[in-house]
Amino acid sequence: MQLRWRHRLGPVQIAGRLGMQASTVHAVLVRCRINRLCHIDRVTGEPLRRYEHPHPGSLIHVDVTKFGNIPDGGGHKFLSRRQGRANGIATARRTGQRGRHYRPLIGTAYVHTVIDDHSRLAYAEICADEKAATAVAVLQRAVTWFTERGVTVERVLSDNGSAYRSHTWRDACAELDINHKRTRPYRPQTNGKIERFHRTLADGWAYARLYESTEQRNATLPSWLHFYNHCESLGGWSGTGRSE
Repeated sequence: MQLRWRHRLGPVQIAGRLGMQASTVHAVLVRCRINRLCHIDRVTGEPLRRYEHPHPGSLIHVDVTKFGNIPDGGGHKFLSRRQGRANGIATARRTGQRGRHYRPLIGTAYVHTVIDDHSRLAYAEICADEKAATAVAVLQRAVTWFTERGVTVERVLSDNGSAYRSHTWRDACAELDINHKRTRPYRPQTNGKIERFHRTLADGWAYARLYESTEQRNATLPSWLHFYNHCESLGGWSGTGRSE
């Protein structure tokens, strides 16, 4: 087991070191549920511990993910890099935004995300920044949104970003009667469920197709979230827990 956990060796390599058949080693790894390296923590080498809180609202995860804004006409992910750059320059000139050394800038979309640990019911908002006041406002609206769906939020888990370490955030959690916990430093996998949601958000919404402007992409987020929350293959919401 140590060869698998610490050194991330495959069945053939382990078999060679121990003088065993590779098929026997593979069978042991399967029985111990560590036949896939994705099940092993890269930092500690220990098997990942999967957990799920007992009922909706017992824990929600919050975070912020960032996406570059889209220039008018579309960006380079779907057009050529040359065309995407030309569109970006034209958009920056129209808006008057400039970055370092006066380079054209089209800005960043800060998507504040909230996901229920038990049901995977998700809430998200596109904001202009990730400041404490913005994060608190999103939390307040998210709690109301969950309440309207019969979910009472008890605890919230965040990373160690400045917004979540602020007095503003602490006071808001106290006012909402929510217990706030933060992930351990350098252990982003503790908040892995929302990180996985961010990948789904990027693949299924942000970069799913050609958008001809930031406004066009932003307008599709509510419908995509509705699809995510009700599609069984994505862990859709059944009203009492994850859809079966």
